[in-house]
Amino acid sequence: MGLFSWFKSQLLKNIDWTDPSQNTMVYKFPMEGREIMIGSKLTVRESQVAIFMVKGKIADVFMPGIHTLIVNNLPILSSLLAWPRGFKSPFTADVFFVNTKQFTNQKWGTTNPIVMRDKDFGSIRIKGYGSFAFKVKDAKLFLQEVFGTNSLFTTESIVSYLKSILVSGISDTIAESKISALDLACNLMEFNKLAKEQINNQFNAMGLDLTNLVIENISFPEQVEKAIDTQTSMGVLRNNMDTYVKYKSAEAIGDFAKNQGIGGLGAQLGTGMAIGDMIRNTLSSTNSTNSNKQNDSSPQKAVKFCPNCGAKNTKSAKFCVECGSKLGSDVKPTCPKCGAELNARAKFCPECGTKIK
Repeated sequence: MGLFSWFKSQLLKNIDWTDPSQNTMVYKFPMEGREIMIGSKLTVRESQVAIFMVKGKIADVFMPGIHTLIVNNLPILSSLLAWPRGFKSPFTADVFFVNTKQFTNQKWGTTNPIVMRDKDFGSIRIKGYGSFAFKVKDAKLFLQEVFGTNSLFTTESIVSYLKSILVSGISDTIAESKISALDLACNLMEFNKLAKEQINNQFNAMGLDLTNLVIENISFPEQVEKAIDTQTSMGVLRNNMDTYVKYKSAEAIGDFAKNQGIGGLGAQLGTGMAIGDMIRNTLSSTNSTNSNKQNDSSPQKAVKFCPNCGAKNTKSAKFCVECGSKLGSDVKPTCPKCGAELNARAKFCPECGTKIK
């Protein structure tokens, strides 16, 4: 091969990249001492961004499409290299292809339990796991903040760091939302959205976008899970006692199938009915107590006493129901012996001691 042929082979006329893997985020095109010709073709496929770097500085950025590399298409690079107008000589630059597709099904999980303060159970430790998806949102920012000068960058290079951001963000979201353990377990979809919005701010700062976050499970200590089950069961009992009683009775009959003899049936039925009666009576007693409290708290009916015989009469009565004496607010009882004024319910005169009929 002649010198001219060798020199010609070192000139790049076409620059492109196809990703044979599923996890490459950034690929540095191999230059190996070769130069790029003015007028060369640069092919950037969908879900790719091509970035030229010269003298350690990021220059021009190319979006998907076929680009002809001329001075007009390389304004930043032309400025950095101080190209004269009409420059046509080959040039040297580093070319990076950034993969902007979504990287899905990235697993995450809590290495250590997350401590949360719950209004019902106090301070408890929880664990969780799930998956997430992300992509490069700003290729230039990603190269500046994360990539550096590597020749190849894969998801394995950053996923462990992203997982730590996720767990930290979820912990902060739980603390700020002050959501209870019971509500958290029952509303994972809503909490997913809340956590994603908060964590995505940290992803954006690196040029990334958290496209999806899935919290598949939140687990609690055994004692807390039992307490949640108990609260749920009590809620069912309050809402439908008859259904629960029927269920326990049917359960007792079902258990009888495992035993033989009439005595076993009687014992099982008796147990089921006794449980039902006990719970029903408890709730009835509670309702009765509440009703009595309401009745006791109601104001007593107004009454007035007869000035003659002291009998109790309704406030609206005009004559005594016992002796027929006229009732009125201006009539006051007196002692029949000494004439002293008496209390309406007095049985003896406070002056002379005469017994009042």
